[in-house]
Amino acid sequence: MKKVLVIHGPNLNLLGTREVGTYGRFTLKQLNDLINKTAGDLGLSVSIEQHNAEGDIIESIHKAAEEEYDCIIINPGAYTHYSYAIRDAIRGVNLPAVEVHLSNIYYREEFRSKSVIAPVCAGQICGFGPESYLLGLHAAKGL
Repeated sequence: MKKVLVIHGPNLNLLGTREVGTYGRFTLKQLNDLINKTAGDLGLSVSIEQHNAEGDIIESIHKAAEEEYDCIIINPGAYTHYSYAIRDAIRGVNLPAVEVHLSNIYYREEFRSKSVIAPVCAGQICGFGPESYLLGLHAAKGL
């Protein structure tokens, strides 16, 4: 059974109350329940973490390699646009990663249209709300 680590980045703990026009009213718990159900349906073993701090995200990426995960699904939040440290961690662990975003980062403010993370990932999925994560699980299964 493939092991997948899902990492939610900064401010995703505020889902349901933060910018509901952009992110909707579903909560992080509801999203995690949906991820767990879909992973089970796909025959994947999934662990889910949420971190607001960049260093904690990097530690989770390192842990994924140490604990022999098969894939990482990551929503780096705002770190998407400038965290070369997260980029280097993904590249350094040599595991396939899928970058996901709830919103379409290319439709929002100009600064959000650049991802420094995407070039070291197998792919990027954005703009489909919670479905972005579910599509990420399907991608992880195929990697």
